[in-house]
Amino acid sequence: MSQAMRTPILSPIRRVRPASVRPLVHQPGDNLRGATIMTLCMVAFGLNDTVMKFVAQDMPLYQAITLRGLFVMAFIAAVAPWLGGLRLRIPAGARGPMAWRMIGEIASTALFLNALQNMAMGDLSAIMQALPLVVMVAAALFFGESLGWRRIGAVIAGFLGVLLILRPGGEVFGPWAVVAVAAMAMVALRDLATRKFDGDISSATIAFYAATGVTIAGLAVSLWQGWTMPSVSQILLLLLGSAFLTVGYVTAVASMRVGEISYVAPFRYTSLLVAIAMGLVVFGEWPDLWTWAGSAMVIAAGTYTIWREAQIGKVR
Repeated sequence: MSQAMRTPILSPIRRVRPASVRPLVHQPGDNLRGATIMTLCMVAFGLNDTVMKFVAQDMPLYQAITLRGLFVMAFIAAVAPWLGGLRLRIPAGARGPMAWRMIGEIASTALFLNALQNMAMGDLSAIMQALPLVVMVAAALFFGESLGWRRIGAVIAGFLGVLLILRPGGEVFGPWAVVAVAAMAMVALRDLATRKFDGDISSATIAFYAATGVTIAGLAVSLWQGWTMPSVSQILLLLLGSAFLTVGYVTAVASMRVGEISYVAPFRYTSLLVAIAMGLVVFGEWPDLWTWAGSAMVIAAGTYTIWREAQIGKVR
């Protein structure tokens, strides 16, 4: 996604099953398979983030976004037959949601990757863990979805966890922390716009439009920022990152098709562990105690929300 391309086209943090994913009858072992796929998805996105942060140390950021975008478009086209096909003609009724989704995708990509350049991976990932709560609140505000007092309490606890991570006046808090929060808001816009699509638009089509929008925007800004001659190692790393990103997209779809959402979705929080591990191994970063404590609050609030929604779904 990078978050831009980091976060999945069919996001595992969504509160409802995407229209393009058909509900299936669960079989024995599906929950374990779903959890494994979700974990693979988060590892793939985390490795993509690591590659982008590493490459952007020596290559202009928007050049890296452009090159990676071209590779991702090619990879998506290659796997499109397994994701419902690629149909570039968008029905008239879906053009508005597609436009809003692309705005969210482009903005979140730029904001997230700029924050990633200037923040520790673990700190940034910890902030982004509040995304399910942000989507839930936005859905209540704009789609009229109800929030009971228990889920409101979970949202408050999650946002307090984010404040604990940010600690106004502390080391983490600063302009780039604000950029990270803005990136999270744009990802929420992207996910909310995705809810407006029906089953006629395939996952591959949504992904391809997102990659195209990000690539064109990256190219436009890169012409102002400037380009450098990429080395062979940089090209290979960007190809690797694009492959990770494509794996993330494919497994994000699969994770929504296998197992129960209430069981599988909490495994998305392994992304924080991946970010912390990669930050430590590759960049020598290590979150402080306050970031760990805030992350625990955010994850607990998100996990409770997922569990609560599963209980409500059983009653319905």
